[in-house]
Parts: sequence; structure tokens; C-alpha cells
Amino acid sequence: MHATAEPQQVMDAGWDLAAIGEGEPTIVALVEALRADRPLTAVPGLAVRDGDGRALRTPPAPQLPLDAFPSFPDRRQHFGPIEITRGCAYTCRFCQTPFMFGGRFRHRSVDSVREHVRRMAAHGLRDVRFITPTALSYGTQGPEPALDAVEELLAGVKEELPPNGRVFFGSFPSEIRPEHVTPEAMRLIKRYVANDNVIIGAQSGSDRVLAAAGRGHGSAPVRDAVRIAVEHGFRPNVDFIFGLPGESSEDQEASLRLAADLADLGARIHTHTFMPLPGTPWRDAEPAFIPLATMRELDRLAQRGDAYGHWRKQAEHAARLAETAKAYPRRARRRRTTDRWRPRPEPPQVRAAAPRVPVRAAA
Repeated sequence: MHATAEPQQVMDAGWDLAAIGEGEPTIVALVEALRADRPLTAVPGLAVRDGDGRALRTPPAPQLPLDAFPSFPDRRQHFGPIEITRGCAYTCRFCQTPFMFGGRFRHRSVDSVREHVRRMAAHGLRDVRFITPTALSYGTQGPEPALDAVEELLAGVKEELPPNGRVFFGSFPSEIRPEHVTPEAMRLIKRYVANDNVIIGAQSGSDRVLAAAGRGHGSAPVRDAVRIAVEHGFRPNVDFIFGLPGESSEDQEASLRLAADLADLGARIHTHTFMPLPGTPWRDAEPAFIPLATMRELDRLAQRGDAYGHWRKQAEHAARLAETAKAYPRRARRRRTTDRWRPRPEPPQVRAAAPRVPVRAAA
């Protein structure tokens, strides 16, 4: 994701080229170009180092259906969570996903997911997990969950697993939006999954901050979601981000109060620090100051076993990202192969075929 958002920084770090956007079509075209000794400026979805060191961007690669590529290289017996959704219709200002993969959902078909599970089961694996930005959005393009599609997915996966197989859905590495947590949805999930916890994205206890972040929900649905999840036998892990841009001490106090209330209801709080991620609307935003009193309260929740996370380390990353954003202002015009300006010839090591000169690529 960093290479997609900051190709010039990647070039300055010493890389010859970087993949921009989704890498599957690009890597195939790149290998073909290297084998044929064709100019890499003809490969879609790349940034290549131009003669003066500037990042020269080629036309974007096509966004293909998820079924076009497997989720993992099972022929090499490398397995992992199955990516069932890419892109996100919720454009949260701190998140890279919708701005890298697009502001709409693309779902892997149930048939493709079942084929992945069959291959996993054939190698003796029995646990299945999923990668998705919002688990209960599977099968839909709108704001409301398509529970029929979710049930078709989960039931199909269970049919492909052995009797001792286990399905994990709505837990890491995926999460559930708070407004999607309803009694009907929790009853449905409970029939199929092995996980006893779900991840719910709250991010803040301040309605003002949630609106500024583009979350699309307020704090009340978070409290409701935790109650409903607990009533149906799940322990919620609730994400909070402290230090969001423009966050005041009153906003932080609202988040701490909500976090404490949720912990009393049976939730665990997963604490984060805001990081100005490249490629997001808040790339250049200054993280809000997190005072000592807030830090102490987070430590107190952690000591009680009600909170966890690497928010201190993330604060260090946030400072470095903020400095990088200042060093690479977004106002610089991106150079593309379609510009009228004629690019200088590429350095020999970029045009060379792979067997002769290795090319360092960042993705």
C-alpha cells in the first residue's frame, strides 16, 4: 500500500520500480515484459524510475474480479485466510482500503470460496478464516447486510470441511460494523462459526469525531452492538483510535467513558493511535495530542485485562509518517507515460531482462 500511495518515496529509497494498486495483473505483465525484454513503461500498474530519478507512472492495471486469481498459492502448500471482499463502500478518512482498492465492494463468489476450502481440506487443514473490510457486507453493494448471501457462504464452507472443521467469521482478520450487529445477524453467525469473539469497529466515542472521520455511524450503535453480541454469546473486541485529527480533550474523554462502559458490558477494548497513512484523505493531518491522563486511563484498562493493543508503538509510527508527509507534499504533479512530455530513456537496469540484471521492485 505504501508503494501505491508514495511511489516517489519508494524510488528515492533505491527501488527501481513499484507496483501501483492491485498487483495480480501487474506481476503477470511484468514477468512477460522482462522475459521478452520489452520496456517496462508498457506494463500497466507500475511506477518506474525515470532518467532524472522521478517516478514515472504507467497506465493503471485493470481491476479484475476476485475469482480471477486465487487467494493463496495452494500448489506450493501455502495457505492463509481467504479474501472474500476487496474494496470498501465506507470511505473512512483514516483508512487506505477504499482509496487503494476502490469505493465499492468486489466479492469472491461462493463457488470460488468453496474451491479454496476443498483444496485446504485436501491438505488436512480444518480451520478457515476470511479477509474482508466488513464481514457482514459480503454479497451486497449497499449499507444493509445481505444475510442470505452470508448464510450461503458460511453454509457452503461448512459443507466442504471435515466434521471437525471450524469456520471463523467476524473475528481477526475481519471485523463487523456496529450498525450491522443485530440479533438476526448474531443468531445466523452463531449457527456456523467456531469463534467466541467478534471484532467491532467503534474508533471513537465522540459523535463529532466519528462524523469528521466519515464513519457513517454514531456512538450509540456501538453500545447497542456490544450488548447484542454479548447476549448471543460473543465477547466483542472493540477498536478505538485515539489521537484522530481535530480530537479535543472532551472527545477523548467521551471515548474513554464509552470504552469503560463497554468493558463493563463484557467487551475488550483494542486501542490504537491514529496514523496519517499514505493515500488517505488524512495523509497530511496532524495527529491530535494524547495527554498523560488519557495514557494512564488506557494503561488502567489494560491492567484490568479490559484493553490491549500497540498504541504506544503506533504513536511512534505516526510521528515518522507525519514527517514523511511533510517531505513529500502531494501537490507535486505525477508524471505519467501518457504525458505529452517525452520521458528520458530508462536506465539499462530497468529495461534489461530478468536473467541478466535483477530489478528491485516494491509492492
